[in-house]
Amino acid sequence: MQTINDYCHVTRGDNGIAQLTITNAGPLNIMNSAVINGVREGLEQLGKERDLRVLIIRGSGEKSMIGGADIKEMAKLDQASAEKFITGLRDVCEAVRQFPAPVIARLRGWCLGGGLEFAAACDIRIASQEAKFAMPEVKVGIPSVIHAALLPRLIGWGRARWLILTAATVDAPTALNWGLVDQVVAEADLDQAITATATAIAECGPEAMRSQKALLREWEELPLTESVNLSVGVFGKSFLTGEPQRHMQAFLDRRK
Repeated sequence: MQTINDYCHVTRGDNGIAQLTITNAGPLNIMNSAVINGVREGLEQLGKERDLRVLIIRGSGEKSMIGGADIKEMAKLDQASAEKFITGLRDVCEAVRQFPAPVIARLRGWCLGGGLEFAAACDIRIASQEAKFAMPEVKVGIPSVIHAALLPRLIGWGRARWLILTAATVDAPTALNWGLVDQVVAEADLDQAITATATAIAECGPEAMRSQKALLREWEELPLTESVNLSVGVFGKSFLTGEPQRHMQAFLDRRK
């Protein structure tokens, strides 16, 4: 295990798969300013590793990946310090959204507020059957902001409004039905399911996967025609890496 800082421990497996564990953030892995900065720094450091193909993110313990933002710290904020705090939370969510390799969120227990925004910024969300999800900010007098903006893209405007305006808690089967998570499994099978998904991703061309993630991110914001036309150049550049030649030849050799 590698300790990046007080809040990030990293373990590495086969095929370029790494797991970042959020540590020293309490039993629910609550995000205060120190944790936010530590996790962002860890993501930025790992993002520089070209041999990393998949990153799995989990919290220490089994109660949550990230339970939410620290209400004790937020209760003392004024306008200026509130904007500074939320900018830090924005930056850590953006660090995972911009991470060059695919990121899998391991979701067990509670996923609330800023924790759900962080999970939404990951590429794939795999949850245990007992996981629960909510955006409870309005209950404590603040709006849901920053990467809550991803929710309408994931689950549609109607469900996003319901989740954000009612502060309702939804269970894992509902989250799966809505498209808020991608897979739900029994708690005992969670790590096996995540490993299977990470292994499948790691077996693909790493440069192609990085290009694909970047392209998906562009597609989130560009109009359709621009998205289609942008893809042409990305496709052409992929042949500069040598990966298409190797993978396609291997496919043809297997057919023989």
